[in-house]
Amino acid sequence: MKKEMTAFLLVFFIILLAFIFLRSRLGSKSSIKVFKEGNRIVIKKGEDIKIIELYDDNIIRVDYLPKGEESQDTLVIQGFQSQVTKIDFEFNSGDIELNGYRIKINEDTGMISIFDDENKLILKEDEKNTYKDKVKFIHNAGDNFYGIDSFNVDQKSSFKLILRNSGGNAIAGKQGHAGGPFVWSTSGYGILVDSDSEGAWFDINDEYVEFLGNSKRDFEYFVFLGEPKDIFRALFKISGRYPLFPKWSMGFMNTEWGIDERELIETIDTYRKKEIPIDAFVLDFDWKAWGEELGEFRWNQNKFPNGQSGRLAEILRKKGIKLAGIFKPRIHIDTKSGKFALEKGYFVDKKPYEDYFSKKLVNDLDFSKEKVRKWFFENTKEAFNSGIIGYWNDEADEVNNTQFLNMQRALYEGQRDYTNKRVWSLNRNFFLGSQRYSYGIWSGDIDASSYTMAAQRERLLSSVNIGAVKWGMDTGGFRGEPSEETYIRWVQFSAFTPIFRVHGDLNQQRQPWVFGKRAEDLCREAIRLRYKLIPYIYAYERKLYDEGFPLVRPLVFDYPKDKNVINYVDAWMFGEYLLVSPVVEEGQTEKEIYLPEGEWIDYFKGTVYKGGQNIKYKVNLDTLEDIPLFIKKGAIIPTQDVVNYVEEKKIENIYLDIFPDYKWSFFDYYDDDGETYNYEKGEYFKQRIGAIDAKDYVEVNISEKEGSFVPHLKYYLIRLHRNNLNEVKVNDISITKLNNLEELLSFEGEGYFKTRDKFGEVLCIKIKTGLNKNIIIK
Repeated sequence: MKKEMTAFLLVFFIILLAFIFLRSRLGSKSSIKVFKEGNRIVIKKGEDIKIIELYDDNIIRVDYLPKGEESQDTLVIQGFQSQVTKIDFEFNSGDIELNGYRIKINEDTGMISIFDDENKLILKEDEKNTYKDKVKFIHNAGDNFYGIDSFNVDQKSSFKLILRNSGGNAIAGKQGHAGGPFVWSTSGYGILVDSDSEGAWFDINDEYVEFLGNSKRDFEYFVFLGEPKDIFRALFKISGRYPLFPKWSMGFMNTEWGIDERELIETIDTYRKKEIPIDAFVLDFDWKAWGEELGEFRWNQNKFPNGQSGRLAEILRKKGIKLAGIFKPRIHIDTKSGKFALEKGYFVDKKPYEDYFSKKLVNDLDFSKEKVRKWFFENTKEAFNSGIIGYWNDEADEVNNTQFLNMQRALYEGQRDYTNKRVWSLNRNFFLGSQRYSYGIWSGDIDASSYTMAAQRERLLSSVNIGAVKWGMDTGGFRGEPSEETYIRWVQFSAFTPIFRVHGDLNQQRQPWVFGKRAEDLCREAIRLRYKLIPYIYAYERKLYDEGFPLVRPLVFDYPKDKNVINYVDAWMFGEYLLVSPVVEEGQTEKEIYLPEGEWIDYFKGTVYKGGQNIKYKVNLDTLEDIPLFIKKGAIIPTQDVVNYVEEKKIENIYLDIFPDYKWSFFDYYDDDGETYNYEKGEYFKQRIGAIDAKDYVEVNISEKEGSFVPHLKYYLIRLHRNNLNEVKVNDISITKLNNLEELLSFEGEGYFKTRDKFGEVLCIKIKTGLNKNIIIK
């Protein structure tokens, strides 16, 4: 009997301990209170508080406050509240409805689950979450993940491409790396955590996704719901949107290290003589009086005698060239400015080190301090006044996640307080939140090999997936000398990236003619194509600002349900209507390219391909002229006559190539002054253009214009690519039929003519801009 009683008591105490443990971990109805307070849900467990809020129509915010204590937002989301709208909602039996989604709150544990409109589970918090420094979510098997980082071990490793199904370190990193506490899935959700910890990590497997490495007292995260475009729209609402770059930066740039004023002017004159378009020249160390008093901020008078006065910039401005210069995060400590910075506590907490260029001791400024940021721009202002109107920030990736972000923040906030001219920058890493400060990224000091060139596809698309969408590279490679073939292919590749720029190491030149007559001719054509597409590219600059919709996206962004593009980097979307798959292998004579669903038309040859398959694309190794570029059926593509630089001519005619599909497609044509922030005040020009092939006829609609800006533009020259069309009515009135393009251009008013091109029959229609137009073509 005694033994039985002992056994009974032992079992009883085990059960009691288990109950106490589970109660402490999971809570109970008596220990957790869940109630609606205004337009948020408050969950109380003892002194701890969990807040759930809804923003816009697809954003869930969760903030866990230990002992009710909230801490300051990190730079990942700082200031987001002004960009989003809180949603009020009904709260019945733990359920919240949000735009077709259902959010279920377990009133015993306080954990949330999210369901779609068919009541299928999307994502749910693990019931064992404590939010001390991590949060864990259960997801459906088969979900694929993207974002987190753009890291690959080295240039000769096997690439992991763009999938992040094993997780990764959410850090800014070094040498062209992009990262942030953000992961998203094509299954319809993204997760953003407000943390700037360098130990931040996503642990992912086929059952759960877990974030570790909170940097705040409270634990704050967001869930974004919907298609990739919805997720990215939400991301940039919460983390901050990209301001528009100046229009000149949509063009081509040359960077060089090892140049002086005479050579610079001669180089620009050669570009102009050879009619190779270019808009900007970016100067490396050479422009600075590096190592001298305030030499980090002022011109080297020996190499650039007319730099400091601004006369050099004026000479180049008349040739259509803008100047940008390199900036470093460090100051020479043996100068007056260095001693001042030391006295004021402006340096980061580390020992001075030898600068590899001056061979003198330097230290890095602590850009996390507002007083340092203001001091830095005040010293930079003289360079800006003399014509250095773009910032190439280098080597600030040696401190922490936000050093580069805060360095460019100093320049962005300083310039915005000083002038209405737009800010342009290029930086060697990216941490989420940087985009608010007019932030571009390049992929670091890469080798000049075809292998490295091919690797840039993965780095481009992985960077885009974490929000670093204004991306570029040292075209031609930084270290070493590319072959003629590699250089040509690299320029053709780079023409279809957001930032188009060539660069090499000290005393290495990357101008097209340096690589021979064939390189000169082929690169001229690639650069001219870029300039032809400026209206198309610039419209996506605005679309990114408005909707978080980037110019370049991996195919999985537009085709999230296509299993063939889950981890595909050999082609990408360039805007909504162009797919590009550059040749990146030396000696290649045939390239296999996957085309997603739909119909695709070869941009250069007019060949039509059915989508949903791999095609064998012939590559001419003798001429190296092939750029595999495809038009998506339904496309509306604005182009312009080629210019030598963006501001060379008043653009009065825009060509609209329309390839109508059997469902409506749209394009928002956009323009503004290209150089100021007046677009924020409504000074822009926008018209929505829509088209549909209704089988018996084609309909094109042009909306009323938006915005107060008046462009030079007078006419859209629509090129309607569709056979068996002969008559055009605009707002129910027939317009004049003419014989050729010359007659059409000289004709006062609206008219059309019929011809053929590589795509087949084409109807060319001249339409006045800025007005609502309904065009019926039979």
